[in-house]
Amino acid sequence: MIEATLNKLAGHILGMDEASLVSLWEKYKTRTENFEISREWEEAVIIFFIINAVRAKNQMFNEQIQKRNQPQPEPGQAPRRPRGKPDLRRVK
Repeated sequence: MIEATLNKLAGHILGMDEASLVSLWEKYKTRTENFEISREWEEAVIIFFIINAVRAKNQMFNEQIQKRNQPQPEPGQAPRRPRGKPDLRRVK
């Protein structure tokens, strides 16, 4: 029962517009920082973490899409190293 409820809740959250959620981030951050012993404060904390979870999920999703879109080396070809400081060692 709890898992079904959480899955349903996750489905609803995934259907929300990220930009709309992010626009509420500052509001709930402020409410979370102003502790008070109340149900409203507890709900604000949960909302704040839901917004952060959606942002983190989207960041991870975008990183995985970028990885998939990068050209893959040909079989037998050495993988390309990122540009920058070369990996050199002194040999005597």
